[in-house]
Amino acid sequence: MTLRLAQAGAADIDAMMAVMAVAFDPGFGEAWSAAQVLGSLATGTAWAQVAHGQDMSPLGFTLCREIGPDAELLLIGVAPTARRSGIGWALLAAAAAEARQRAAAALFLEVRDGNVAAFALYRAAGYEVIGRRRDYYRGADGVRFDAVTLRARFDD
Repeated sequence: MTLRLAQAGAADIDAMMAVMAVAFDPGFGEAWSAAQVLGSLATGTAWAQVAHGQDMSPLGFTLCREIGPDAELLLIGVAPTARRSGIGWALLAAAAAEARQRAAAALFLEVRDGNVAAFALYRAAGYEVIGRRRDYYRGADGVRFDAVTLRARFDD
């Protein structure tokens, strides 16, 4: 699959929201609104990247922010039709590279406990579990799930 990763900004909100609409399970309320994404980008400490296919259709995106001496991956989404093709890996690597460019010592993220595919990606990329927020997510059926905090350190 041909893939093009590009820095994204407010002009790319439609592409990001198109992926968001299909990438996040609505049963968990994890998707953000366009206003939330744009608000983060407007802070000046956040950055985003969008992955486009050969036909320029949006296939995935990340949204990150600087936080103190570190960085945080706020969102990563890959369209279901493009999963297991390396896009998530490429986006995660690009987010880490940008965090390093911004002199971050580490990149943090949180993932819903039970999100097996996401855990597999993060663990393969060298992220370590460092914490847990009990009952952070609530499914549409009322079942609660922990948020697991992971970190990748940059040792250069």
